Amino acid sequence: MTRSTRLVLFSLIGAGLIGFLLWLSLRPVPVSVDLVPVTRGPMEVTIEVDAVTRIREVWEVSAPITGTADRSPVRVGDMVVAGVTLVARVEPVAPSLLDLRSRTEAEAAVQEAEAALAVAQSQLVQAEADLVYAQSQVDRAQALADRGVASIVQLENAMQARDVAQAARNTAISSRAKAQSTLDRARAALIGPETARNTPDSCCVQITAPADGVVLSIDQISERPVTAGQRLLTIGDPSDLEIVADPLSRDAVRIPASAMARVTRWGGDTVLEARLRQIDPVAHTEVSALGIEEQRVEAIFDFLSPAAQRPGLGDGYALRLEVIEWQAPDVLAVPLGALFRQGGDWAVFVDDGGLARLRTVTLGRRNDMMAEVLSGLSEGEQVVSHPGDMVIDGALLTPATRQ
Repeated sequence: MTRSTRLVLFSLIGAGLIGFLLWLSLRPVPVSVDLVPVTRGPMEVTIEVDAVTRIREVWEVSAPITGTADRSPVRVGDMVVAGVTLVARVEPVAPSLLDLRSRTEAEAAVQEAEAALAVAQSQLVQAEADLVYAQSQVDRAQALADRGVASIVQLENAMQARDVAQAARNTAISSRAKAQSTLDRARAALIGPETARNTPDSCCVQITAPADGVVLSIDQISERPVTAGQRLLTIGDPSDLEIVADPLSRDAVRIPASAMARVTRWGGDTVLEARLRQIDPVAHTEVSALGIEEQRVEAIFDFLSPAAQRPGLGDGYALRLEVIEWQAPDVLAVPLGALFRQGGDWAVFVDDGGLARLRTVTLGRRNDMMAEVLSGLSEGEQVVSHPGDMVIDGALLTPATRQ
């Protein structure tokens, strides 16, 4: 081979190598992506909220009278039977003992009241006598007037005197009643402890349980003075529980009537079921851990799972509710990670034979994982999950994973 021939051969090899390197540098590089399918199946949208259990009916036992409550005969957790189990005893307040000075003043008040009553009685006797005399004068004047002996003026004067006597008698009766009440009050101040209890059964008021259940709380175990209406203890049935949640007001308006809910994180291995009973019409303000004021609403749910499936669950226990806002049995859905904004629309990249194709979609309901597809995609199509900046319309794709 001549020198010129070798030179031509080397030139051709070099040109080919340069062209190959140029082709390698300019050819499209496939983008490694994760592909996820568009699927069809059941879908639901839930609202998660913290909640606590609460006994549905709590009975508060209060002191019926002012007195001294004996040491509690029951303890927290004790079983009680309505109308049978003694839960409290209250002794009435004994009248205060009087010292010598106070008793002397009370006895003097009694004597004064007795004297006033005697005066009132005498005034009543006099008033009744005056009334009898005035009535006789009216009768005499009436008889004389009928015969024409006395004038009408004399009859009217007699009748006026009788009316005045009648009014004086009524005043005397009222004065006697007032004096009698004053005497009774003065004598009451002298009543001693020995007259406070007439029978052994009057030593105290015994209170039995108003309902079947267990003792939930006792305000104070030891003996102490109480006033009428003061709470002594509470009773309830721990198996008769309800759930109290406090969702945000903007979430509460989305919860349908009689919504179903799943009870999780309550400590057991199973997921319990509950149903919404009511949502309060009035919201309240709470401050979050971040110091933000939030409007929350109390929502009450009833357990559908029997008590046997939730052993150990008691009053005030914490749990988590997944309230079902919406659900459908057959929905075309796409993972949220495949969606992104394209202008004012939602869009995805669809795998079209190894090429990325930009496509806008119309969405419906969304939850934490999936979005309902109303139009733009078909079941079984593969879409790019979490597309990066290198994924553009027409880009060559190489799947990292296929699901």
